[in-house]
Amino acid sequence: MTDFPTRIAFDEALSIVADVAARRRLPIERTALARAHGHVLAQDMTAHLAQPPFDNSAMDGFAFRHADLAAGQALRLAGEQFAGAALDLHLAAGECARITTGAALPQGADTVVMKENATLQPDAQGDRVRVDVAPRRGQHVRVAGEDTRPGDVLLHAGEVLTPTRIALAASQGLSELPVARRPTVAVFTTGDELVEPGLPLAPGQIYNSNREQLMGLLRADGLEPTAWPTLRDDPAQLASALRHAGHAFDLVITCGAVSAGEKDHLPSLLRAHGRVLFWKVAMKPGMPVLLAEGGGEGRFGDALFLCLPGNPVSVLATWLTLGRALTDGLQGRAAPRPRWRARLAAPWDKTHERLEFLRGRLRALEDGSLQVEANPADGSHRMRAAADSDALIALAAGARTYPAGAVVDVLTY
Repeated sequence: MTDFPTRIAFDEALSIVADVAARRRLPIERTALARAHGHVLAQDMTAHLAQPPFDNSAMDGFAFRHADLAAGQALRLAGEQFAGAALDLHLAAGECARITTGAALPQGADTVVMKENATLQPDAQGDRVRVDVAPRRGQHVRVAGEDTRPGDVLLHAGEVLTPTRIALAASQGLSELPVARRPTVAVFTTGDELVEPGLPLAPGQIYNSNREQLMGLLRADGLEPTAWPTLRDDPAQLASALRHAGHAFDLVITCGAVSAGEKDHLPSLLRAHGRVLFWKVAMKPGMPVLLAEGGGEGRFGDALFLCLPGNPVSVLATWLTLGRALTDGLQGRAAPRPRWRARLAAPWDKTHERLEFLRGRLRALEDGSLQVEANPADGSHRMRAAADSDALIALAAGARTYPAGAVVDVLTY
């Protein structure tokens, strides 16, 4: 008898991933803005400065009192106000000031006319400005606090720090932000048949493609994984490597040795030295995927172990759907990864009960709708089909025929 769930539904596996990630949420660290891009914000960010901090011009031109237009006369040029300095310029009735974009609005002014819509008229008593195209009152003026006011919550915990969010923090004068520490990740590939690219192949051997695929997927999510040498199908070697990694990393990801064959030692090792949370998920490809926790000191350490199947497309599907959810959850990412809804370009006959992730290519049609074309090479070893595609097509559990035009969920990669 087993003491852990086996062959569970995909949604149940995803729920277990969310629960364990919430329970093992990574600590907060303060990170300089230059290094915070792509991190998950750990605490709300509240404004302490108004933005803009003062009334200023949105255009190069002339600042003046809008009420002075009623007189129909040219305005006397009383001075100039450039960005970067506050000259305490005060405009009296009938006066204007030359102004540049971003410069503080002179006292008394409430409107700016664009330079192109005004004419400078030299005069013996001083230059004057004729307004050729009258702006509305307040036009081209950025009012203090119109974007943000002190006390506004500008960013929320759980949001990913995009360049625009980093810029928003910079506009508040912040030089660092509290973020969730990113998980440390060790990557293992396993199998007696694996040979590193560049070396000669012997009969029965294949090149190790999983390591580069998985390392690239992790790096694309901003993680900095550490790749370990390929492990042979030897339980003693596997146990020694997992024990060392389990004491040094937050997450250990393996590829291969997780099914039910004679050389698939990982399930029994993790059951003996840790706690298996699930093994085998009703999904295609990737059914043998396993999630476990290390058993603490003296066993496999405190790491999480995500064991992916050895077929390369299974690695892609299980990482994108379960692995990424795990690392996102460990960092407290609030928003789920985007999924799209698209229409199948051609019919597809699904003959099994498991949730399936097909490879396909997503495109936008002229009418603005999305269409996805499934790749017919749907075997979990068919890496060329994955390379020719840019999306996973999710077909719900249950056998059925999908007609052309059926709406399906799509996850891009």
